[in-house]
Amino acid sequence: MKTAKSTPALASSAPLQGFSYSRPFFEELVDLSLAHAKKLGATDAGAEASEGCGLSVSVRKGALETVERNRDKSLGVTVYLGNRRGNASTSDFSRAAIERTVQAAYDIARFTAEDPAAGLPEAQDIAHHHPDLDLFHPWDLSSEAAAKLALRCEAAALKTDRRITNSEGAAVSAQQSHFFSAHTRGFRGGYASSRHSLSVAPIAGKGDDMQRDAWYSSMRSPDELASPEAVGRYAAERALSRLQARKITTRECPVLFESTLAAGLLGHFVQAVSGGSLYRKSSFLLDSLGKMVFPRHIDVLEDPFVLRGKGSSPFDEEGVITRPRQVVKGGRVQGYFLSSYSARKLGMTTTGNAGGSHNLVLTSRQTQAQDDLKAMLQKLGTGLFVTELMGQGVNYVTGDYSRGASGFWVEKGEIAFPVQEITIAGNLSKMFKGLEAVGADTYSYGAKTIGSVLINRMKVAGA
Repeated sequence: MKTAKSTPALASSAPLQGFSYSRPFFEELVDLSLAHAKKLGATDAGAEASEGCGLSVSVRKGALETVERNRDKSLGVTVYLGNRRGNASTSDFSRAAIERTVQAAYDIARFTAEDPAAGLPEAQDIAHHHPDLDLFHPWDLSSEAAAKLALRCEAAALKTDRRITNSEGAAVSAQQSHFFSAHTRGFRGGYASSRHSLSVAPIAGKGDDMQRDAWYSSMRSPDELASPEAVGRYAAERALSRLQARKITTRECPVLFESTLAAGLLGHFVQAVSGGSLYRKSSFLLDSLGKMVFPRHIDVLEDPFVLRGKGSSPFDEEGVITRPRQVVKGGRVQGYFLSSYSARKLGMTTTGNAGGSHNLVLTSRQTQAQDDLKAMLQKLGTGLFVTELMGQGVNYVTGDYSRGASGFWVEKGEIAFPVQEITIAGNLSKMFKGLEAVGADTYSYGAKTIGSVLINRMKVAGA
C-alpha cells in the first residue's frame, strides 16, 4: 500500500484546472466570515468555502441522450454563542452577502436553545499537519469524447451475445471539487478531489424472460478506470446469467452475499455503531464497545490515508485528526464512529469521523489466497448466492433485516439456476455472529472493501 507524505497546504494564486476560484480566494472568504462573526460577538465560529464542477453524458441504443454540465459554489458559516449554534449558507461571494450570511447564522444562534454538547472540537483534537493523499486527478474530457466512451461501452455490451436485446443506456461522469475550511479553534485546511465513472445497464432476453443488470467503474483518476469494453461485456454477462430465472419454495439455508453486496452489510454495522444512532438509542448495538459482535476470525480496519482512496481524508469535516485504527479486532468492537458532538453526548472523545467512515476493510483471518468466488460457492455448498438486493428493509433499533433479492440457487458448490422474486430475512446481530467466511474476491464499493460473505443461515421466502 502506498504511503502518504506530509506536505504544506496548497498555496496558489491561480485556480486549479477546471475551477473558477483559487485557494487564496477561498481563504479570504473564510477569514472575512470568521472576523465578522467575532465582530458580532460570537464565542466561536467556523466557515467553509467550496466549489464543484463536472460533466455527465448518457447514451442509449447508439444515440446521445443527455449532456449535463454542473458548477456550484457555496460558503457555509457556523456561529456559536456559548452552547447555542446557528448555521447559514450562501452562493453569493460578495462582501455584503457574506456579512448577511454571518448575521443570519448569528441570529439563528441567538434564538436556539442551549445544547451542552454543541461546540467546535477541542484544541488537542485539531489536525495541523495534512498529508497529501493524491486525491485530485482532473479529467479534461469534452462532451464528444465522453459520448464516444459511453457508446463504446454500450456497443460492447450489445455485441456480447445476440440475446442482449436492449439497453437502458451507458453513462460517463467526470466530477471534481475543492474547498477551504477554518474555525476559531485553530484549524485551517482544504484540498481538491475528483471522482470519475463509467457505467452501462444492458437488457437480455425477450417477452416474459427479460433480465436487466448493470456494471460500472469509478475511480479518482481516469487512468485507473476499467476499459469501456470490459465494463460493457461484464454487464452483459451478468444480465445473460439471469435468464430463465425461477422461483424457489420458502426455506432456511446458508446465504452467500456477492462482494458488491457484502459492503452493504459492513455499512449496516457502521450505522449501528455511529454516534448519532448510539446517543439516540436507536441502534441494536448499544453498549457494544469491547463486546463480541462478529466471530473471532473477523477484523475491521479503518485507514484514512490510502492514496487515491475514495474514503481518504487528512482530517474529518470538523478539522479533527484522522488516524488508522482497528474498529473490530478478533470479532470484538474496539471503537465507535464519533464526531465531537456525538462523543460529548456519550461522554467519550471524537474518533475523527464527522462526516462518516474512512476506507474500511473487513477481513477474515481464515481467508486464503485461493478463496475466490468459486471456492466460496464450494463453502456455501447448497444454498442461495445473492447478487441483487431490493428495498430498504433494515430496522436499526431491533436489527431485523428483510430485503427483496435475486441471485442463484447453488447445489453441491455449483450454480444450478438463477432465482428471482424472493425475500431474505434475518436479524443483523445473528447474521454478524453467523458470518462463516469472507472471500479473497475483494471489491471496493465506495469507501468499503470486502470479499463475498457467507452467512450460516437465513430465512428465504419464495413461492
